[in-house]
Amino acid sequence: MWNPLKLFHKKTPSLTPSRFPLVVVGQITDIKKHPEADRLSMVTVDVGSQQLNIVCGANNIEIGQFVPVALEGAKLSSGEVITPREIRGQMSLGMLCSAKELGLGEDDSGIMILDKSKVKQLGQTLDDYLTN
Repeated sequence: MWNPLKLFHKKTPSLTPSRFPLVVVGQITDIKKHPEADRLSMVTVDVGSQQLNIVCGANNIEIGQFVPVALEGAKLSSGEVITPREIRGQMSLGMLCSAKELGLGEDDSGIMILDKSKVKQLGQTLDDYLTN
């Protein structure tokens, strides 16, 4: 039998929780040697709303690259929660992430480099980037 209420039934999109609510797309704008450690770098990353200084140990990064940035409060796949911390005398206000740290694969050889053509804007969530 025909039901007139079905004409007005509106499907609501499923509300799936964000996998990475505090991981955003950033662009590396500067890289300097860490003054107190040979294997660390001081990286400046533009995340749209601000520039963050982050201490990084990866050697596959270059100025201009788009990378996942875990902001304060982000929880990594290991369970670690990102907090501002001093690393060898320098403050680090987030973390550049590998695929393994995000639970997106086993590659932990360096920072996950994002495809520029899929980036809508700096600061977009990694969830949004991954659904592109």
